[in-house]
Amino acid sequence: MLTTNLNNLLYILTIAGQIFVILGVIYLFFFRNSQKFIFQKVHGTLVNFLTKNAIFLAFVVALVAMSGSLYYSEIAGYRPCDLCWFQRIFMYPQVFLLGLAWLKKQNYIIDYSLFLIGIGTIISIYHNYIYYSAQTSSFCSITTPCTQSFLTGYGYITIPLMSLTAFLMIAVLLINKRLKLS
Repeated sequence: MLTTNLNNLLYILTIAGQIFVILGVIYLFFFRNSQKFIFQKVHGTLVNFLTKNAIFLAFVVALVAMSGSLYYSEIAGYRPCDLCWFQRIFMYPQVFLLGLAWLKKQNYIIDYSLFLIGIGTIISIYHNYIYYSAQTSSFCSITTPCTQSFLTGYGYITIPLMSLTAFLMIAVLLINKRLKLS
């Protein structure tokens, strides 16, 4: 019952995160420097809130991602594949880096965090490619293949896709903050 409820919560958060990433990328590419934004009041308020709280929000995303992955592997008993472990290597430190940066109000951590997020995102994209195309990879083991499906929500949300969404959400938040600091 707990796993079902957590799955549903994470599915909803993943969809919300994907919408956030799409809108964030559109904003960063097309409207970041625009003075004639259609919803100027909403734009200013929302973007200012996201920019001001970017490190905290990125910390929360990393914390949810880490907690979810630990729940699935340690409590639900889903054995992570090798690519999942590599992604964890780049996600777990984000909780500590971003948490300390938020507490100490230090923005310089953004560059270091983005570096780790970039590597984690590349691994996650590769993992999703393998997963959705059912390819084999030298990273995959026979005992825990990278294409093993533990859950599928709304017909497409999987653990590798949740991971990719979390990496991209953190990237969008921190890139926007970094650009505002420049």
